Amino acid sequence: MSTLILQLPAPARRSAPPPAADETDAAGSPEAVEAALRERIGDEITYVLTSDGVNVQRHGAALPSLLPRADTVIAVLPVTEVSWHRLQMPKASGARLRAALAGILEEALLDDPGLLHLALAPQAKAGEQTWVAATRLAPLSERIAALEKAGLPVDRIVPAIWPDDPPSGYFTQAPDDRDELQPTIQLSWSTRDGVATWPAKGGAARALLPDALPPTARFFATPAVAAPAERWLGAPVTLQTEAEHLLQAARSLWDLRQFDLAPSHRGLAVLTDRWRRFVSPDWRPVRWGLGLLVAVQVVGLNLRAWEVDAALRAKQQAMVTLLRETHKDIPAAGVLDAPAQMRRANETLRAAAGRAGDEDFEPMLQVAASAWPQGQPVQGLQYESGSLTFSVPDWNPGQLEQFRSALEAAGWKVESKDDRITLMRDRRS
Repeated sequence: MSTLILQLPAPARRSAPPPAADETDAAGSPEAVEAALRERIGDEITYVLTSDGVNVQRHGAALPSLLPRADTVIAVLPVTEVSWHRLQMPKASGARLRAALAGILEEALLDDPGLLHLALAPQAKAGEQTWVAATRLAPLSERIAALEKAGLPVDRIVPAIWPDDPPSGYFTQAPDDRDELQPTIQLSWSTRDGVATWPAKGGAARALLPDALPPTARFFATPAVAAPAERWLGAPVTLQTEAEHLLQAARSLWDLRQFDLAPSHRGLAVLTDRWRRFVSPDWRPVRWGLGLLVAVQVVGLNLRAWEVDAALRAKQQAMVTLLRETHKDIPAAGVLDAPAQMRRANETLRAAAGRAGDEDFEPMLQVAASAWPQGQPVQGLQYESGSLTFSVPDWNPGQLEQFRSALEAAGWKVESKDDRITLMRDRRS
């Protein structure tokens, strides 16, 4: 799955004005979209394209209309655009949680809380200490809306640097500096206690770092400022290109698309994202595997159905053969229901031989006597073909249930109505 990582430039302190009515009407034209993007986020955007989230596939800077398309788009906020605040997460949710955070941070924020966008740290839990990121709402929302209008829906917004451990320092060239011979260096220092950025120039700036640097501290620098950064720090630094730093930021668990910037139709967006992943080239082996599995299941079910059908036909043929061998007077063309015809033919032979059947009076009377409640007299009975009815006005429910259970286990059916019970053979058995 491909991922496009965009470095959002730091906006001017005075945000761009809202679009005019005629601009809104002409929003469908590419020229209007391009002009709006340039006004809100600059001429070009630095980007990184990756297919696995670890290696850089392409990188550079391009106009929004020329940026490559990807399955996922991640926007990275500059380090100077985010302030960090530590607090105990209140027990609230939704809009009430946003209002509670603004109330707690009101004294610590330099701007009106209503003008800021707030976002909680990943896996924040109510009642526990957590970090809150704050940034100006209007410029960020305008840039995100402009990107989405250009066909670049932003799935996540992440900070370039966040409070973390071990301590890390990032040397970069100041955003407004264009001097390649003597670049102005800025240092972003990240620890578990927060994030700070200042110009790395002179001894006073060096004193802002701890006197004894933690042994686990790490320092990174872009190639353009690596040499002066080492001289200022007095220690070696690790080279890290801007593309590598964007990849590192995109792998964080942070997502600033919360509260005011939470994407609408989140469920539909998640389904769309899952579908984009599924149809991407990376998932082609999975699709082939699922298709092969479905094909195997269909073939297996058809083979099983053929085996069951063949076994059923064999049993039916065996019953027909047994019927014809037992009763040779039945022609092959006259066999329609072998079990029923066998039963009728056997009954005919039994009657002709003068032998009593299971549903004759005496055998049924013996069956009833085998389960008859002790001490209960026979007060009246009536026999019809295959059915024997008794009058039992003095039976209690326990005796009736015991009688029914005993005979049903032997393949008989007992029906009770008023003070009468009827015994007959259960055809289902």
